[in-house]
Amino acid sequence: NVGIGIDLGIKELAITSDGNFYRNINKDKKVKELKKKLRREQRSFNRKIKNKKTEVNTANKNIEKNKLRIQRLYMRLRNIRKEYIRFVVNDIVKQEPSFITIENLNIKGMMKNRHLSKAIAEQCLYYLKSFLIYKCNINNIEVREVDRFYPSSKLCSNCNSIKKDLTLSDRTYKCNECGFEMDRDVNASLNLEYAKDY
Repeated sequence: NVGIGIDLGIKELAITSDGNFYRNINKDKKVKELKKKLRREQRSFNRKIKNKKTEVNTANKNIEKNKLRIQRLYMRLRNIRKEYIRFVVNDIVKQEPSFITIENLNIKGMMKNRHLSKAIAEQCLYYLKSFLIYKCNINNIEVREVDRFYPSSKLCSNCNSIKKDLTLSDRTYKCNECGFEMDRDVNASLNLEYAKDY
């Protein structure tokens, strides 16, 4: 059996070198509605905390009810995301590849980027990685982790030349050397599959 390279991201959760795309669950209608509900409850909670003018017991009861609704929504969202990650990992593992290669992502460092931190947290990448390792251990599949500085996105999977001028907005990889064209994330996942240093 051949191996599989997995490119993890924010736009899509995961793209595998055999051409499978696993969507970002946070863009689903159901999740968006729950997030909207959560924002509403949080705003309501903040208002109640600020305007504690009513009788103390009533205010406290309402605040506690509000808090409980927020906790339940958080739990529902977390469960939906974790369930989806388990589905993705199981779907990849059941193909029985001889190895799976992922990037050694600096998730803590990525979380420091205030523009991306929320999206990264919602993708639960840390959970995905640990669950993938756990499932691979059970199924005797080797997990390979390439260095976080490995240029999987900038490398041409056809001729191995590096495209230094690749930007985040380039969704298609076009090689300057051999003219090869491919979806940038599929190209990155192929490079992860072919990686020799891990």
